Amino acid sequence: MNQNSVIVFICKHGAAKSIIATAYFNKIASQANLNVRAIARGTHPDSELSAKTITGLQTDGLTPIETTPQKLSLADVESAQQIITFCELPEEYQNKVVIKRWDDVPPVSENYEKARDAILEKLKQMMK
Repeated sequence: MNQNSVIVFICKHGAAKSIIATAYFNKIASQANLNVRAIARGTHPDSELSAKTITGLQTDGLTPIETTPQKLSLADVESAQQIITFCELPEEYQNKVVIKRWDDVPPVSENYEKARDAILEKLKQMMK
């Protein structure tokens, strides 16, 4: 992973999985003194963050950087060192940068803890 890097986590609504991944990635990167930051985006963002996500992160002692879901832009894709997506990307964004798919993370709406734990496991592998 390069220094001064931006990682973009993308989920369909930009309100749950990408927010959790961003919050934990930034915490881990900060603790490791890495000059890497993550942002969360949605392909079809909701108007607000998922209540389960906000409550779960607060319980875990974290605060999301984004206060409302943000729509993925071409600038986000072009500035990213890496994109990790929990959903299918619109065609115009494909083949722009290295993309990893994390399709096997369960829905936050069904179980925050299971989704969080799956994301944390993937983040551990990613940060090795």
